[in-house]
Amino acid sequence: MAELTPATVQTIWTITLAVFVVVLVVVAILLTLILRTAKDITGGVSAIWNVGQRIANNTIHIALLFKTNAVAGAILGSAVGVVNATAGVHAHAKECPGCPACVIGPEWLR
Repeated sequence: MAELTPATVQTIWTITLAVFVVVLVVVAILLTLILRTAKDITGGVSAIWNVGQRIANNTIHIALLFKTNAVAGAILGSAVGVVNATAGVHAHAKECPGCPACVIGPEWLR
């Protein structure tokens, strides 16, 4: 095996250090790109999370609409009964010459 001269050792070290610097620069650039992409992903996830929370806040009350519909149906049924009773009173008042005395009743009941 040939003997290494100090100039050869210095050349090998210089080449090794140059390769190390190039690799270091490439790794730094790639890590910077990864960090930038991670920040973009975090921003997108945050936006999706916010929209999801708004949707949840807007749809949480949908379950209560079933009870609201049932109560509204009961109110409608009561309203129909009131309309029918009012129509009956109106029809009676048209035909009865003694109204409202007949509705109030005899004098002794008052």
